[in-house]
Amino acid sequence: MGSFKPTEKMAANARRGLRLREKFGRGGTEVGVRRAKQLVARDDLEPGDIKSMFSYFARHAVDKKTRQDHWDSEEDPSAGFIAWLFWGGDEGKDWSERQRRRLK
Repeated sequence: MGSFKPTEKMAANARRGLRLREKFGRGGTEVGVRRAKQLVARDDLEPGDIKSMFSYFARHAVDKKTRQDHWDSEEDPSAGFIAWLFWGGDEGKDWSERQRRRLK
């Protein structure tokens, strides 16, 4: 089936999310932090990880409509944006959709 290695852009997004969480003290869960660290390491992901990522993005796309704080901000990022980055950001969403199709 091939490799399920996260892209460098996904890893960069996860690193950014971890940095923003450290700075602002908000965003994501411990599960999200573990996912971010997994993406930063760029180790191959398991099929179950792909399914979890796909499900995360399906559930949390609504977070982009935040009224509190800001999406894609370095000065006042929303907690949802920080969490989104933990899962690879927009690149992680697109990647997980492609990988999920491969798994079917």
